[in-house]
Amino acid sequence: MITTSFFPSSFSLFILFILSAATLFLRRKNDRKTPPGPRGYPIIGSLHMLGTLPHRTLQALSKKYGPIMSIRLGQVPTIIVSSSSAAEQFLKTKDVVFSSRPKLEATHYLSYGSKGLVFSEYGPYWRNVRKICTLQLLSASKVESFAPLRKREMELAMKLVKKAASLGEVVDVSEFVHNVIVDIVYKMVLGCSVDEEFDLKGQIQEGMELSGAFNLSDYVPFLGVFDLQGLKRRYKRTSKAMDQVLEKIIKEHEQSSHVQNEEKKHKDFVDILLSLMHQPINPSDEQNHDIDRTNIKAILLDMIAGAFETSATVVEWALSELIRHPRVMENLQQELDNVVGVNKLVEENDLAKLSYLDIVIMETLRLYPAGPLVPRESTEDSTIHGYFVSKKSRVIVNLWAIGRDSEVWSNNAEEFYPERFIGKNLDYRGHDFHFIPFGYGRRGCPGIHLGLITVKLIVAQLVHCFSWELPSNMTPNDLDMTEKFGLSIPRSKHLLAVPTYRLSEEAT
Repeated sequence: MITTSFFPSSFSLFILFILSAATLFLRRKNDRKTPPGPRGYPIIGSLHMLGTLPHRTLQALSKKYGPIMSIRLGQVPTIIVSSSSAAEQFLKTKDVVFSSRPKLEATHYLSYGSKGLVFSEYGPYWRNVRKICTLQLLSASKVESFAPLRKREMELAMKLVKKAASLGEVVDVSEFVHNVIVDIVYKMVLGCSVDEEFDLKGQIQEGMELSGAFNLSDYVPFLGVFDLQGLKRRYKRTSKAMDQVLEKIIKEHEQSSHVQNEEKKHKDFVDILLSLMHQPINPSDEQNHDIDRTNIKAILLDMIAGAFETSATVVEWALSELIRHPRVMENLQQELDNVVGVNKLVEENDLAKLSYLDIVIMETLRLYPAGPLVPRESTEDSTIHGYFVSKKSRVIVNLWAIGRDSEVWSNNAEEFYPERFIGKNLDYRGHDFHFIPFGYGRRGCPGIHLGLITVKLIVAQLVHCFSWELPSNMTPNDLDMTEKFGLSIPRSKHLLAVPTYRLSEEAT
C-alpha cells in the first residue's frame, strides 16, 4: 500500500530535478561563445551609438571589437560583419541560414507587408517572385531588348546638357542623372512616363531614406505606440502617395488591355504581372502563393527603386570622384577618344572595350556600394568562426566597411585610385569576397547586369561629351563629399558643375 508520505518526497525530488535541469541548461547556454561587442544600456542597448551615419559608426566599432561583432540594438541581438572573410562565412558557407530578411515597420507600410522581392522572407514566395522579375525584366536578353530605348533617352539628355554648355550654365548633375535614369526605368517597367504631378521619383527617394532609417519601434517594440521619431506618420503618408500613383498606372493598363492596340507590340512589365494576377505563380507550390493587386504594387516599387535610385547614386559618386581627380578624368577621356572617337556618342557595344571605364566603376562601387548595410536574419541556430548565433538574430553585413578595409586594400583604402584593380581577377558578382558591392548568394542583387549597363553608359556619355568644372572658382578639394544615410548612400548635397562640350559638332 502506498503511504501519503510518498507524495511530498516525490514532489521534492521532482522539483530538485527541474531545478538541476534548468541550471544545466542555463550553464550550457551561458557557455556558448558570442562575439565581442559594446555592453549597451538597459532597454535601448547600443542604439544611441549609431548616430546619423551608422555605416561609419559600425566600422569604427568593428576596429575595436573585431570583424564579427555583437551589438544589442534595443531588444534585438545583432551581429555586425565587417570583413571579407567573415562575410564569406555568412553569405556563402551558411547562405541558407542567413537568407531571410527581418520584418521591419518600414517594409510593412512601404512594401505592402514585405510582399515585394527585396524585403520578403526567404521561402517559396520569394523564390517565385525573383524568378518572375529575373526572366521578365532583368535577364540579359530583356536588358538588351531595351537598348534602343536607352539610346534615344541618352541622345535627348546629351542635347540638353549641350545646350546648357553653350550658355555656360551650371548643371545640377545629381538632378539631371536621376531624371535620365528614372525616364528610362519608367518606360522599361511601366511602359510609359509618369505625370510630374505625382512625383513618384520623389516619393521613392523618400521611401528609400525612410526604409534605411533606424526605427526605435523595430528594436524596442513597446515604444511603437508612441511613434517618438514620427516615422510611422511618414511611412503612412509616403505609402499612400505611392499607392495612388501605382493604382492609377495599374488601372490604365487594365483599361488598355481591353482595347486592341496594334502599336503596342510588346508587353511591358506591368502587363506581364497583371496577366499573372490571381493565378498560382508556381502550381507545384504547396502554399499556393498567387499574385494580387498589392503584390503587383510591391514588386513594381522594388523594381523601380532598385533600378533607378541605386544606379543614380553610383553615377553621382563616380562623377564626383572624377571631378576631384583630374588625372583619372583625363585617362578616361583618352580611352574614350581612342575607342569611340570624337565624332559620335558612346554606343552600348563600346562598353566592353572600355577597360579603364570598368575599373573606374569598380573603384566607385568599392567606396560607395549600392547598399552600405545588408540586413539578414538567421532562420536557425548556427556557429560562425566559433561564435554562437541564435535563431532570429539580426545580421548586418557592412559592405561600406569591407570596401575600405586597409588590410585588403592597403593604407590608401580611403583614396579613389582605380588602378588598384589592374591585374586583379575580381568581378562584380562577389566571387572574391574582397569586392562584393552587390552582395552575394541567394539575396544578392538580381539586377547587376541592368545596373552596370545603365551606370557605365551614363558615366561614359557625360565624360566623353563634356569636360566638367566646379562653379564659383571652386577647386576639386573644395567639393563636399559627405553622404546621407538610407538604403543607399547618396550625396548629402547635389553635385553642381559647369560642362564644356568637347566633341565635334556632328556627334550630336
